[in-house]
Amino acid sequence: MRILSVGNLYPPHHFGGYELIWRGAVEHLRAAGHEARILVTDHRHPSPDPAIPEDPDCHRELRWYWHEHEFPKLSFRARLQLERHNSDVFARHLDDWNPDIVTWWPMGGLSMALIERVHRMERASLAVVMDDWPLYGPRFDGWQAPLRKHRGLGRLAEGVFGIPTLGDLPSRTNWVFISRHQLERTERSIGTLPNARVANAGVDHALFRPAPAHPWRWRLLYCGRIDPRKGIDLAVASLPLLPAEATLLVVGDGDPEHRAELELQARELGVSNRVRFERVERDRLAQMFAESDALLFPVRWEEPWGLVPLEAMAVGLLVVASGRGGSAEYLEDGQNCLLADPDQGPEALAAALRRLGGDDALGRKLRAGGLATAERFPDTAFADAVGEAAVAAVGAA
Repeated sequence: MRILSVGNLYPPHHFGGYELIWRGAVEHLRAAGHEARILVTDHRHPSPDPAIPEDPDCHRELRWYWHEHEFPKLSFRARLQLERHNSDVFARHLDDWNPDIVTWWPMGGLSMALIERVHRMERASLAVVMDDWPLYGPRFDGWQAPLRKHRGLGRLAEGVFGIPTLGDLPSRTNWVFISRHQLERTERSIGTLPNARVANAGVDHALFRPAPAHPWRWRLLYCGRIDPRKGIDLAVASLPLLPAEATLLVVGDGDPEHRAELELQARELGVSNRVRFERVERDRLAQMFAESDALLFPVRWEEPWGLVPLEAMAVGLLVVASGRGGSAEYLEDGQNCLLADPDQGPEALAAALRRLGGDDALGRKLRAGGLATAERFPDTAFADAVGEAAVAAVGAA
């Protein structure tokens, strides 16, 4: 089966967890005998992860509406040029490669007209949803957003410029969701999705293996995207409430403005010497987990899934989390983690950490529970489910 896999960012030029899940699924599908071509935006990270090689069949040719962590207002001419460019690039790959199915991955900021073109061609398609892109994608599409408010204008613009207006998504697309939570969240906004299934992302157990246990040393770790929704500020604010030897390592990439806010917060709280920011190659993450005492996952938003706590558990690292969103489907307070409500501020996070620091038996219990939890979620199961959904979609088409 030939799969054209479309999205906005792809490693090594992006380090987000969901993009890494996408990459892992592509490699697994190829190992299963399928052919996969990746088509993404022309975004380039100035210093890509050297541990992740560039995919030989990744085509970084699409343009998108997102730029420097925002969606700038573009002129009509610029939007038309962007849409026509993406349409031409997409058509060339369809003609040259003739895929059996098109799979949509992170589509935020991309041209939704590409999805509509595939629908009208009656080609098989599969949307793999690991964030809210079916909800915000049409709103941040600079071409579709104004036209979707006025259907008549959309039909007129399509007749003049040849760019299709996005129609009904729910019934015309096959779906795989990373969690039950994300499926239900999407259905509440766009309606019932008759062709949807859930496949939980999992751990690369070849990379994340159990490490020896060690005494508690107050080495705290946040790993993931630097984003206000992630609650990193709560982790920083918890430090003055903890013993002086407590330190926080923030590993990740993301919004530079928010990182500056966090650095300022640490200085104002007098803990800047206890907070360190670092970007780590993926093949060093397991070592980082092994050297830490607790992973902090204090997300404020409804996290679609949350793979980092599972990867940490696979190494044996203790987890303190908010338990919001899809992560609530595997996080169990007092069994494999401790939960701290972010609405209760840094005090709740600090209280959970003090419990761990003073109770070795609790730490051993949570470590054992975390290792057992991570074992239930192999990354190959997710990739197999995506492959099965793709085969079913091709058969139905």
